[in-house]
Amino acid sequence: MPVVGFLHPASADTSADRLRGFRQGLKETGFVEGENVAIEYRWADNQLDRLPALATELVRRQVAVIAAPAGTPPALAAKAASTTIPIVFLVAEDPVRLGLVASLAGPGGNLTGINFFNAELSAKRLELLHTLVPGATRVAALVNPANATTTETTLRDLEPAARAMGLQIKVLNASTSPEIDTAFATFVRERPDAVFVGLDQFFASRRVQLVHLASCHAVPATYALRDFAEAGGLMSYGTNLVDAYRQVGVYTGRIVKGAKPTDLPVVQSSKFELVINHQIARMLGLTVPDKLLVAADEVIE
Repeated sequence: MPVVGFLHPASADTSADRLRGFRQGLKETGFVEGENVAIEYRWADNQLDRLPALATELVRRQVAVIAAPAGTPPALAAKAASTTIPIVFLVAEDPVRLGLVASLAGPGGNLTGINFFNAELSAKRLELLHTLVPGATRVAALVNPANATTTETTLRDLEPAARAMGLQIKVLNASTSPEIDTAFATFVRERPDAVFVGLDQFFASRRVQLVHLASCHAVPATYALRDFAEAGGLMSYGTNLVDAYRQVGVYTGRIVKGAKPTDLPVVQSSKFELVINHQIARMLGLTVPDKLLVAADEVIE
């Protein structure tokens, strides 16, 4: 039975829906876990410095392919661990700029995968937030400095967009749960009009904490993933990650069947979704403009 390696920076309990998407993609190519394919899982539990050792374990296990579907850190760790085992990534930045592939059409090595644009959607997400909170002038942007590449891309797009809208951006850093608490504690003093939570796997795993703090401080917040809006966040705009994981599963299955990464062009994910939690908007005293309600893929009542 072929063995697939699965390398992830977070934990299984925060990734259940996406795992289902990954398994669905495998199923579409004829593979069912436990029946005709085995999966070796390696979870870093939000300790990014563990990823290189976990990737090396999968290489030693001689897996047929490594799926690294959770951003830049696992993709780079897998790439550093092997130049021969096929690797399927899912990253939010340009994989050519990251050095993962030679080009989107011709990856050229042992890596291919899915490129989604959440980090590059920062300007659009800020615009949607400004539409919902038109009186805002000061926005706090929460980013994770440990995820340097994504943070750099986010701020590179966010800061000029803020200037164009007449918004002031105050950047706050957090790489641990206590640092998230500390960042929100500054709101008592500084009172930003809104919060922009950056795209980050660690933040996704702490979504209940983030949403709870935003509610406690009664501050409108925007997020990159629908999980936040479903957990009680005001709004999210970004890639449908369950579908992106499904695409990773499809490519993983195709490689197990014999396809070579260099023959599989990088797929650019184009399924974006706007989710608005109307109940939270009302709680914050916000009126959601009709144009946002019409544009939303889902309105949570």
